[in-house]
Amino acid sequence: MMMVSRIFSLLQFFTLLYLFTITFASTEEATALLKWKATFKNQKNSLLASWKPSSDACSGWYGVTCFNGRVNRLNITNASVFGTLNDFPFSSLPFLEYFELSVNNLSGTIPPEIGNLTNLVYLDLSINQISGTIPPQIGSLARLQALHLADNHLNGSIPEEIGYLRSLTELSLSTNSLNGSIPASLGNLNNLSHLYLYENHLSGSIPAEIGKLANLVKAHLEINQLTGHIPPEIGDLTNAKLFYAYSNELFGPIPAEIGKMRALQNLSLFSNNLSGPIPKTIGDLTELKLLDLYATQLSGPIPSNISGLQYVIMSHNNLSGELPSSICNLTLLQVLDLGRNNLMGAIPQCFGDMSSHLEVLDMQHNNLSGTLPITYSIGSALGSFNLHGNKLEGKIPRSLKNCKELQVLDLGDNLLNDTFPMWLGTLPELRVLSLKSNKLHGPIRTTGSEYMFLELQILDLSCNDFSKNLPMSLFQHLKAMRTIDKKTNASSYEIHRHYQDSVDVVTKGLELEVVRILSLYTTVDLSNNKFEGHIPCILGDLIALRVLNLSHNGLQGHIPPSFGNLSLVESLDLSFNQLSGEIPEQIASLTTLEFFNLSHNNIEGCIPRGPQFAAFENNSYKDNDGLRGFPLSKVCGNDTVSETNYTTSVLNNQESNSEFLNDFWKGALMGYGTGLCIGLSIIYILISTGNMKWFERIVEELEHTIMMARRKKQRRQRNCRRRNNRF
Repeated sequence: MMMVSRIFSLLQFFTLLYLFTITFASTEEATALLKWKATFKNQKNSLLASWKPSSDACSGWYGVTCFNGRVNRLNITNASVFGTLNDFPFSSLPFLEYFELSVNNLSGTIPPEIGNLTNLVYLDLSINQISGTIPPQIGSLARLQALHLADNHLNGSIPEEIGYLRSLTELSLSTNSLNGSIPASLGNLNNLSHLYLYENHLSGSIPAEIGKLANLVKAHLEINQLTGHIPPEIGDLTNAKLFYAYSNELFGPIPAEIGKMRALQNLSLFSNNLSGPIPKTIGDLTELKLLDLYATQLSGPIPSNISGLQYVIMSHNNLSGELPSSICNLTLLQVLDLGRNNLMGAIPQCFGDMSSHLEVLDMQHNNLSGTLPITYSIGSALGSFNLHGNKLEGKIPRSLKNCKELQVLDLGDNLLNDTFPMWLGTLPELRVLSLKSNKLHGPIRTTGSEYMFLELQILDLSCNDFSKNLPMSLFQHLKAMRTIDKKTNASSYEIHRHYQDSVDVVTKGLELEVVRILSLYTTVDLSNNKFEGHIPCILGDLIALRVLNLSHNGLQGHIPPSFGNLSLVESLDLSFNQLSGEIPEQIASLTTLEFFNLSHNNIEGCIPRGPQFAAFENNSYKDNDGLRGFPLSKVCGNDTVSETNYTTSVLNNQESNSEFLNDFWKGALMGYGTGLCIGLSIIYILISTGNMKWFERIVEELEHTIMMARRKKQRRQRNCRRRNNRF
C-alpha cells in the first residue's frame, strides 16, 4: 500500500508540474502576442477585442487554437490587421503549426526570424502589402507543406533554399515583383503538386529540373519574362493536368515530348515567340480540353488527330493548308478559333453539323474560299460566327435562322452575292451583324414585323450595292439602339470565357478592331452604297448610337433636326451625298461629337456655333459652296473675320511691330555717331546757303506720314472694340 501511495503522489506531482508548465508557457505566448498586437495601427479592431490579458488565450481569443495548452494555430485571415511582422514573437511560439494572416494590411518585410517556426506546416501571408525579399531562412521550415506569399510586393529572386522544403505540396508566389530565374533547386520538391509563379518579372529559361516534379498537377508560369526553349523534360510531368506559360518570351518549337503528358487537360502557351509546326503528338493527349496557342508564330498545317478537345484557340499564327475534315469529329468542341492565319480551301460542309455543340466558330482573316456550310440544325448552340476577311462566295444560308443563340454574325469582306437577309431579324439574341464589303445588292425590304433585330447594337452594311431608300421600318424596331442602359455590364454579353469577340468597325474616319466591348459600342454604318431619297427622321430615335456613317451614297434633302437627340454620338459622317439645306442648330448641342464630316454635299447657310464645332477643321465642310462661317473663309452676317483669326492677327502684328522696332533701334543706335555727324553737316550747309525750302518739304512729308499712321492705329483700335462687344 505504501508503494502505491508513493506512486500516486508522484503522479500528482508530475501532473501539477505539467499543468504549471503548460499554464506558464501559454501565459508567456499570450503575453508575446499581446505585445505584437500593441504595435497595430488600429487598436480598436473589433475582431481582436477578445485578446485581453484577463482572458484565456487558448479558449477565448479570436483566431487562436491550442493543443496541449500551447498555441498551435493562429488564423486571423481577413481581420483588418494594420501592422508589420517586425515584432511578431517567432521565438515564443515554438509549437505553431498553422500561421494564417492572409487578406490583411500587413506591410514591411518578412523577418529572417521566421525560420524559428520549425514546426510550421502551413504559412499563408498572401494578399497583403508585404515588401522586400523572401528570406533564405525560410528553407529551415522543413515540415512546411504550403507556402502562400502571393499578392504582395515582394522583390528580389526566389531563394535557392526553397529547395530544402521537401514536404512542400503548394508553392504560391504569384502576383509580386520577383525577378531573376526560376531556381533549379525547385526540382527537389518531390511532393509539390501546385506551383504558382505567375505575374512576376521572372526571366531566364524554364529549368530542365522541372521535369523532376513527378507529382505536379498544376503549373502556372504565365505573365513573366521567361525566355529560351520549352524543355523537353516537361514530358516527364505525367500527372500534370494544367500547364500555363503564356505571355512570356519563350521561343523555339513545342517539344514533341509534350505528348507524354497524358493527364494534361489545359495547355496554354499563347503570346510567345514559338516557331515551327504544332507537334502531331498533341493528338496523344486524350484528356486535353483546352489548347490555347494564340499569337505564338506557329506555322504549318493543323494536326488532324485534336479528339477530346473542347476549346481550340490558335488564332494570330502562320498556320497554313486546308481545314482537315477530322475537326468535325470533335464532338465536344465548344470554341474553334483559327482566325488570322493563312488557311485556304473550302470549309467542310460538316461544320454546319457541329453547331449543335459548337458555341464559337472564328476563322476570320484567312484565305478560305467556296461557299458557306448550308446546314445549321434547330437547337444550334452557335453564339459567335465570324468568317470576316476571306474569299467566300454564294448566298447566306437561310438555315442560320435556326441558330437562336447567335449573338455575333460577321461575314464581312468576302464575295457573297445575295440580297439583304431580313430573316436574320428573327434571331432574338443577335447583337452584331456585319455584312460589309461584299456583293450584296438591291433594296432593303422589311416584313413589317415588330420583332426584328431587337437586340442589335452593331449594324454594318457598308461597301455593298444596296439601293433605293433607306428602310424606315428597319429602324423602328432596333430596341437596343433606342435605349441607353447605364447598368450594362460588358461581361454579361461574353459568349465564352475562353474567347473574346472582335469586330472591325470604322469610327472617326479610322478602321478599328473592337474587342470585348460589344455591349458598350453601338454603330450603324450604311456607307458606300447606292441609297437614295431622304434620311429618315426616325434615325434620331437611336439615342444609344456612338457611330453613324451614311457617307458615299446618293442621299438628298435636309439633315434631320432629330439628329440633335443623339446625345452619345462620337462620329457622324454624312459626306459625299447630295444633301441640301442648312445644318440644324440642334446638332450644335452634341457635346460628345468628336468627328463630323459634311464634305461634298450641297449644304448652305451658317455653320452653327457650339462647344464641339469650334474644333472641326475645313475638311469637315469641304465642297459645300453655300456654306459659311468659322472655320471657312466665307463669313456669316456682318463678321469680317472670326474672333480667333482676329486675335491671332493682332498678336502676329504686335509681334511683327515689336520685332521691327527692336531691329530699327538697334540700327539707329549703331549708326548714331555717324548719322549725327552727317545730319549736323547737312543742317550747317543749308543754313549757311540760306536754302531752307527743301528741308521744310522733308519735314512736312514726315509729319503727314506720322499723322496717317496714328489715324490708322486709332481706327484699328475702334474696330477691335466693336468686335469684342459684338462677340
